[in-house]
Formats: sequence, C-alpha cells, structure tokens
Amino acid sequence: MGRTILNTQHKNQSPAIELINVSRRFVSPTGKSLTVLRDFNMSVERGEFVAVVGPTGCGKSTTLNLVTGLAKPSAGEVKLMGGPIKGIDPRVGFVFQTDALFPWRNVLSNTMAGPLYRGMDHAKAATLAREWLARVGLSKYEHHYQHQLSGGMRKRVQLAQTFINGPEILLMDEPFSALDVQTRTVMHEVLLKLWAERKASVIFVTHDLEEAVALADKIYVLTASPATVKSVYHIDIPRPRVVSDIRYEPQFIKYCKTIWEDLRQEVETSYRGSTEAA
Repeated sequence: MGRTILNTQHKNQSPAIELINVSRRFVSPTGKSLTVLRDFNMSVERGEFVAVVGPTGCGKSTTLNLVTGLAKPSAGEVKLMGGPIKGIDPRVGFVFQTDALFPWRNVLSNTMAGPLYRGMDHAKAATLAREWLARVGLSKYEHHYQHQLSGGMRKRVQLAQTFINGPEILLMDEPFSALDVQTRTVMHEVLLKLWAERKASVIFVTHDLEEAVALADKIYVLTASPATVKSVYHIDIPRPRVVSDIRYEPQFIKYCKTIWEDLRQEVETSYRGSTEAA
C-alpha cells in the first residue's frame, strides 16, 4: 500500500498544481488573526486525480480557492502548470457543492453558457452542448429547467457544463454530498468516465473517505485547523474502476481502514477544539 506509480507520459513536465509552503490567514470580525492553512504543501501531477480529506473546517475549501485565484496565500506560493497564478485562469473548472445552474435557463442553455461566454458561435455552442448532454445521459431533458430535474440530473448538468469548456484542471468541492448513496454511486461512474476521456488534473474535496478511495490516485489527509498535510496515500487500485464493485474488495477495505485510523485522530482533535471553544 502507498506505492507510487510514476506516469512516464508527464514525468518531464511540471506538476499541474503546486502549493509550496503555503499559509493562509484571515482576520476575524473581532479583529483576531486566524490561521487556516500553515506550511501547506501539495502537488498534483498532470492527469492525476487527487482527493483531499480532513476534519470539518480545516481549510479544504480554502485550498481550492487558492488554486482558482479567488484567494491569495499569506505566505508561500501557488503554481499552475509551472507558472504563477494571475487572476482567474480559464484552464480551471469548478464543480460546487450546491447547484450552480441558472434557474431561468433550461438545461441546454445552461450547458452552452460557458462556450458562449468565451466567444463561441451560438449554433456551434448548441451543437457542442448537445454532445455533452448525450455523454451524461440527458439528451431528452435539454428543454427542462432546474426545478424539473432530480438532484442527480442537476449534477450531471453541472458536469456537462464544466467539461464542455475543456478544463485542464478540475476542482470539486464535495460535489455529491447532498445526493443519496445510490445516486452518488451513479455520479461516481459518470465522473470517472468523463475524466478518463479528458484526463484533467483533479482536486476532489470530500468528507466521504470511501468516495475518496474509490475515485482517487492519491489522497491527502489534512490535520485539524490550522491545516497542514498530515499524510499522503497513493491508491494502487487498477483503472478503469467500477465503483459499485470495488467497495467490496479486500484492498479497498484495507485502504479505508488504514486511512481512517489516520484521519480519526484529526477529527477527534477538531471536535475537542470546537467543544472547548463553545
């Protein structure tokens, strides 16, 4: 377990994402300085799927904001494709925890919004959007609106809406947490299929350890706040993966048990800290 598998295709390229000795501090409403990330280091190779797990409130979402360019580190450096971040990067796609669809637009219009914003001709954008809706199994729903879709359907629209822009880097902040277990498993299969086609570099934030093991090439375990990297696990489970099947394999169960023992210590530390503060 934990064995690193080198990707020779990208070995001479710089990582897709690097956080180097990053710290991030905020000023609270009372004027107190709060450190969310401290001496944080992370590397995501090109085409690699990385999951991030840690206690509630430890700075997982803050990490994503630093990669998007929406936030800047208080110390340290964040790099994309070997270079510094300069504002919002069009190579980065983001899938949110909450629905990010325009409720006044139908499914087709939501899906083609990105290409239109980037200057694509309307007819070409519509054709491309229909291709992506077919990929996620929603061709029959292009005229439906957000309120007419199930939670799983809305997530599939979000995936089409994101992948249609051809992101080289994909950031996902607990995208499936609100779904039931069965729908979540279906979404895992859809995501892995789309990712296998495009091979974007992924950071996937989740509280679900089984989800992390099922999807990722590598898992970062973060400490209780202020967060730093406690440990890194390389998930040596062959691809392609059928998520509904591998959950019962001994290797999968062993990864979950091992990582949970590591993570549980931080969850307990975080819980004690929150109760003491209360």
